[in-house]
Amino acid sequence: MQSKATNVADYLKDLPPERREALQAIRAVILKNLDPDIEEGMQYGHIGYYVPHRVFPAGYHCDPKQPLPYAALASQKNHMALYLMCVYTGLPDGNGEPAALDWFRQAWLKAGKKLDMGASCVRFKRLDEVPLEVVAQLFRRIGAKKYIAAYEAVLATQRKKGAVGKPAADKAGGKKAAAATVPAKKTAVKKAPAGKPAAKAPAASKPAPRKPAASTAPHKTGRK
Repeated sequence: MQSKATNVADYLKDLPPERREALQAIRAVILKNLDPDIEEGMQYGHIGYYVPHRVFPAGYHCDPKQPLPYAALASQKNHMALYLMCVYTGLPDGNGEPAALDWFRQAWLKAGKKLDMGASCVRFKRLDEVPLEVVAQLFRRIGAKKYIAAYEAVLATQRKKGAVGKPAADKAGGKKAAAATVPAKKTAVKKAPAGKPAAKAPAASKPAPRKPAASTAPHKTGRK
């Protein structure tokens, strides 16, 4: 759930006591181990950790006005969540997965905790489900420079595949172009037959006053 709070203090204040305590504990670990070039603030309705524009002027490729997201803490409807973009966007290892993500999963499980994780979201319901030392190691492991390098490497790879950037814009443009071209051809085809009736229309409109004559045609056919 996205909060309308404009600062972290208000976000935490609005939470139920148990959730507030859990997120405050994780937040304390994050802040203690956070790279100075990564800042904390509200982003996308959650407690966000991001690389500010002063460090990475390009910003987030999906929305350059936003600083580059790094991680986030959130209270959702049925769980709390730790979002780790810093592990999802990483340099690939031999298994085709981000190296940091592979390390993080193994470290979490070695700590004896069950890992409920999506693409970059770790879900939990209680603080004791989170190995805080693993969280501390992760934030020490990936600083701003390393994260930016990994992020740019992934973007470069995706652009080559046409997943983001100019190729993606070309795809959208291609669809629009196709949409503009195909209907144009169809319209042209439709206009041809439509043109014939259009030519007959005047003829039909001229005898319009002679409707009685036109109406007698069926009667003549009936007589036959």
